[in-house]
Amino acid sequence: MNSLVQTVVEFRDNRNWKQFHNPKDLAISLTLEAGELLENFQWKTSDEGVKVNYQKIKEELADVMIYALLISHELGIDPEQAILEKVRKNGEKYPIEKAYGSNKKYDEL
Repeated sequence: MNSLVQTVVEFRDNRNWKQFHNPKDLAISLTLEAGELLENFQWKTSDEGVKVNYQKIKEELADVMIYALLISHELGIDPEQAILEKVRKNGEKYPIEKAYGSNKKYDEL
C-alpha cells in the first residue's frame, strides 16, 4: 500500500499539483469522480452498466482510489490501517450471526 501511495504522490509532485491538493479540494474531487463512476450505471441495470462500460468503470474507480490515497497522505492517515480498523468496527456492528444474508442496517438487526 505504501508504494502505491508513493507512486500517486510522486506523480502529483512531479507536476507541481500539491498546491491544489488540500483535504477539502481532494474530497470534492473524490466525490466528483465517484459521480462519474456512477454515471456508467445510469439508466442501466447493474449488469448492463458493467458489460457496456467496464473500462470506463475501471478508470473512474482508479480515480476515486487515487483521490482517497491523496487525502489519506495529506492527513497522515495510513489507509491500510484505517481500512482494517473500519472492517473490525463493522464486524462488531454486523456480527455474522445477525447480519448473514441480510441487507438491514446494524440498528435494525
